[in-house]
Amino acid sequence: MTDWTTAMAQDRLELAADVFAQLPAVKPQGYFNAWPEYFHSFADQVGQEPQMRRPRPSPRQITEAEEAMLWLRWVDKDIGQILWARANRKQWKHITWEHGISRATAHRRHEYGLAVIALRLNGKRVPTKRSMEFVIGRAR
Repeated sequence: MTDWTTAMAQDRLELAADVFAQLPAVKPQGYFNAWPEYFHSFADQVGQEPQMRRPRPSPRQITEAEEAMLWLRWVDKDIGQILWARANRKQWKHITWEHGISRATAHRRHEYGLAVIALRLNGKRVPTKRSMEFVIGRAR
């Protein structure tokens, strides 16, 4: 088994975000549409581009995505929110505005969160009385 790196943890979180984005929307029970389904005739479809859909995620992908979501419990709430926002490819500007922190602080917390996840996945103890910089360096 290979050791987990911060890049591997970030890739898995991004895949998890993609999987959850591909799942169908959650609707209240009993939700339906009263309008009839519109069937396009051949004449309607001439000249139209075919609508390509991405395949739904496999059960294995969903399981791995749920597992990656559980990793966010290992870090503080605000760091977990930063990690999940970056996995969803949100811009740093939006993240910094939402949390009220600078870009450098957000990036440092993002790196720290990935380092904590990588250390925990490798079975190592995360030092609590050391600086973020030390933990990030230890995970590399």
